[in-house]
Formats: sequence, structure tokens, C-alpha cells
Amino acid sequence: METVIRKIDENNIDINVIKEMAEKIKNGKTVIFPTETVYGLGADAMNEDATKKIYEAKGRPSDNPLIVHIADIKDVEKIALEIGEKAKIAMEKFWPGPLTIILKKKDIVPNVTSGGLETVAIRMPSNKIANALIKESKTQIAAPSANISGRPSPTKAEHVVKEMDGRVSGIIMGGDCNFGLESTVVDFTEEIPMILRPGSITKEMLEEVLGKVEIDPSLSKKEDNKKAKAPGMKYKHYSPNAQVYIVKGEENKVVKKMNELYLKNHAESKKTGIMCMHKDIDKFNCEKVIDLGETYEEVASNLFAALIKMDEYEMDIVYSVSFENYGVGQAIMNRLLKSAAYKVIDADETIL
Repeated sequence: METVIRKIDENNIDINVIKEMAEKIKNGKTVIFPTETVYGLGADAMNEDATKKIYEAKGRPSDNPLIVHIADIKDVEKIALEIGEKAKIAMEKFWPGPLTIILKKKDIVPNVTSGGLETVAIRMPSNKIANALIKESKTQIAAPSANISGRPSPTKAEHVVKEMDGRVSGIIMGGDCNFGLESTVVDFTEEIPMILRPGSITKEMLEEVLGKVEIDPSLSKKEDNKKAKAPGMKYKHYSPNAQVYIVKGEENKVVKKMNELYLKNHAESKKTGIMCMHKDIDKFNCEKVIDLGETYEEVASNLFAALIKMDEYEMDIVYSVSFENYGVGQAIMNRLLKSAAYKVIDADETIL
């Protein structure tokens, strides 16, 4: 497949590029576009045949639901069966932005789009390019992350082109994504809202405006859900080619453990990479040490790009420090654990 690639500046949008790509969406084709979280692989959410092309391009299982992106809050009424008061409050507070809401769907939403569920995931992105594309397409756009299924989500245009050129009809290169982790997904179909996927809109932020918010208990478990209620809850995710491990424990013990592991791997001719926060960057002896940033927000923004970079370095094994499971740290650990297939090393363990 020939892929049309266009560069665009979010602060100076070329409407001709938007019209060109919107025409592809109208014609049932796939277009990759930037959002504030990660790049999305989009198609007409109301066109069953078009939506199937998303799954084909990603190699994604068809029972993994897609997020429907909208540009007008009124569109929620077109696709959702009922909108409760808490959902309305969340939309008013956090939209446009990195929050996806789960509501019961109307029949107009194809089962292919909803992954066979009776619910629909909806989001209004704040990225100006995404917003313009949705408006010009005159439909709602279903869009998971623009990567091969199971791989780290792309936050940079060059990563998208490298992995997806030839798999889709169009790619809009619109610069780096701001947040770097996919949106927070919250189920509003029950009385108490439930987080199905943590993101930059944290539990604490949600509870400030909604009251009690629960977290799906399956997020802390390795086992896949039998029926995924939201994107990212089922199947392998965010994994580079390297084997990823998380090392947890006291800070000085984590540093010591990682350096010991590196020496062991080096003796076995295994290329080893380490991911850590900026303050610890000079404490490690390793082939490649990637600085994830000074704050948790920076870590979230840089995480996927770091995993992709480790593949470019052809690392065999990657170790990451662990993060506090609170606020944005919860989203970071969710992605890291899935990337590592839940392989966690205790810094107190003895290396054999």
C-alpha cells in the first residue's frame, strides 16, 4: 500500500493537508494523526469496513475495543445511549483532553468499533490537528495507537513513519505528543466510576470533581481479562524486542542491583540498557542509560520513546527503575508492567 505522508505544524495548520486526509477518512481509508497523548491510527468509526482496516494495519485482535474520537461534545448524544451526571461533569472538566469515557452505545456504533461490547469508548482530543481532521471528516474517528499491536505506542512522528509506512493510506506528521501515555479510560456505566486504564488524568484529579472513583482490580494482575472492557486491558502491550525487567526496592539497592545485573549480562555478551530518572543517570555502568526525566510527568512523556530507542540500540535486556504507584506514577507502572510482562526483580534478591 502506498502511504501519503504530510508534515504539518499544529500552530499553523495547513487546511489543504487536513482536507486531503479527511477525504481519505470519508472514503473508508486509514489515516495516522497526532493527538496530545500518542499518535492514533484512524478510520471512520461508523464505517464497519473502514474500522476493520485499523485492525488489519495493526495486527490487532478484533475483540480489543477502539476509542471513538470526537470534535464536538454534542456528538456524544449521537453514539451513547445514556449520559449520566458524573459523565457530564467529567466531560465538562477534562474535555478536550486525555480522558476517555465509557458509556452504553447506540446501535449506530458498529460492533467492530466497540470490540463486540455493548459500550463505546469516547474521547475529545485537545490536539488542534486531530480536532481539525475530525471536523473536516464530518464523522467520528475510531483510533487506537498507531503501532503494530503489542509494540510501544508512538509519540514521535518519525517512529510512526518507520513502523507504519505502507500499512495505512495516510500519515500526518505533527511533531511530538505532549503527554506520552494514552488517555485515562473511565467506565461510567455504573454508579461509581471505575478507571479501566490509568493515564495523566489521575484518580485523585477525578475524585476532586466526581467523589469516589474505583480502580478496576484486574489492573494489578498479570492475567488478561477474558473480555476487554477498554483498550489496553487485554493481550501483550508496549513491548520492545528486548526483554524488559523492573527493579524495585530502596534506591541505593536498586542502583547496586542494576549494576550487578549489567556485569553479569556483559560477561554473557548480552547488550544491556537501563532506564532511570535524571537524578540517577550517573550512577549506572552500562552500554546505554536513558534519562526518563526529572519529574513523573516527564517520565510519562518519555517512556514509550525510550523503549523504542532501546530497540534502535539493539539491546537484549532492559532494566527500569520502579515508580510510586500514585498519581501519574500509577499510569507509568501500568505501562511498564505490561511492557515487562510483569517481570519484577527485588533489589534484595541474590544474583545466582
